[in-house]
Amino acid sequence: MRSTARLPRPLHPVAWWLWAAGLAVAAGATSNPVLLVGLIVVAGAVVGARRPVTPWATSYGAFLRIALVVLAVRVVLYVFLGDAGGSHVLVRIPQLPLPRDWGVRVGGAVTEEGLVTSLEDGLRLATVLVCIGAANSLASPARLLKVMPGALYEVGVAVGVAVSFAPQAVASLGRVRRARRLRGRTDRGLSALRGMAVPVLEGALERSVDLAAAMDVRGFGRTGEVRASTRRLAAGLTLVGVLAVCAGSYGLLTSGAPFLLGAPLAIGGSAVAVAGFAVGSRVSRRTRYRPDPWSAPEWSVAASGAAVAAAFLVASHLGFAGMDAAATPTAVPDVPLLALLAIAIAVLPAVTAPPLRLVRYPAAAGVTS
Repeated sequence: MRSTARLPRPLHPVAWWLWAAGLAVAAGATSNPVLLVGLIVVAGAVVGARRPVTPWATSYGAFLRIALVVLAVRVVLYVFLGDAGGSHVLVRIPQLPLPRDWGVRVGGAVTEEGLVTSLEDGLRLATVLVCIGAANSLASPARLLKVMPGALYEVGVAVGVAVSFAPQAVASLGRVRRARRLRGRTDRGLSALRGMAVPVLEGALERSVDLAAAMDVRGFGRTGEVRASTRRLAAGLTLVGVLAVCAGSYGLLTSGAPFLLGAPLAIGGSAVAVAGFAVGSRVSRRTRYRPDPWSAPEWSVAASGAAVAAAFLVASHLGFAGMDAAATPTAVPDVPLLALLAIAIAVLPAVTAPPLRLVRYPAAAGVTS
């Protein structure tokens, strides 16, 4: 039988989220602006190559704008409230006299070292937001809820509202802008923002709550006849696994923490959490109509994200030159070859992911299509 791996079809949503999570972990492991900009470019290239024609696909642009706002806010906070460390003073702002033991300054000197460090910190957070926006743009939130493990069915309604709110807000923004243009009103500027903010937020929350209500009516989260010990075992394994993953992630992303302690905790916690999901699947059983396949393209996309995260974490904990640009903010940072190769691997989903059918979804369909 002919393989259908390259036939036009949407990729499994979990694969896209694993790939985006790998890029976000890589962004958290470095402060080198060259590498961070490279991750943003890679995310944009993959979104441009494999983004579906759906209402939620435009969420990438919204997250990109939010990332720019976050970068600007981080710089402004440094200028007025940040630590004035450094010897090269660029400008002095009138300073509010405060006791030294408070550890806070309002105004004062703005140094070159502090300004560059704030830019690098803001760019790191902006890169993480761009990666999340790429996942929201590439993966359907409705399909992501369908593959949720059984151990999470009890919180599925809340997760449904949280996951679908951002794509719904983007779709609602498009509807409100079209309505304003039809009425002869402008859809740009601060005046238009004041008129659109409340309808966009209200419409997005209303549609997300409707989705959660539909899930609840269809029995999403209802449990079958299982023993209480099975429920407690599933909850305990899931909780212990999630806590171990959080502790391991802190060890991996913190340069001062031992790498050999964070990696076993993250891997072991993931295994325990998967075991909890497997046990929790017995609590709620249901069939799936046309389940999403997991084949070679999904493995390649998920593996590329894992490879990027692993390469950046190894380079950071081994102290490769250029991974921590904040140590010498005014010097031109080196660019590690390992990190560059990892960024090249991150763009592979633009080629290995299967092509999409050129089907346009109506704007009124929302994100529940």
